[in-house]
Amino acid sequence: MPTVFLETNVKISNPQSFVLKLSKAAANILGVPEGFVMVSYRYNEYFAFAGTFEPAFSLALIAAGVITPEKNDVYCKELFAFFDRELGVGGDRGYIQFNDADRANLGFQGMTVAKLLG
Repeated sequence: MPTVFLETNVKISNPQSFVLKLSKAAANILGVPEGFVMVSYRYNEYFAFAGTFEPAFSLALIAAGVITPEKNDVYCKELFAFFDRELGVGGDRGYIQFNDADRANLGFQGMTVAKLLG
């Protein structure tokens, strides 16, 4: 049940289309059904990185059961390629923060994911 929070100073002409594209990409990259993916996009014109306002991004990815040090290297490669292709932001202009949510600390459908999945 991944949650993707993207903040960037890149203004996107069609944010809804972009969010849906990011949702599909995140599902494919993480190997989960898109029906469980949540995506938030926030444009911030005052977002600076490395002392400039050149295009940049910050991505926080929270998920239960799919975040591991070994997989994160693959996720980085594919997500950075996505942002380079879709936003024109190179790999030296952003960070990705991976947060492995314990299933007992993640709720869905009125219960914890741990209880939901048994």
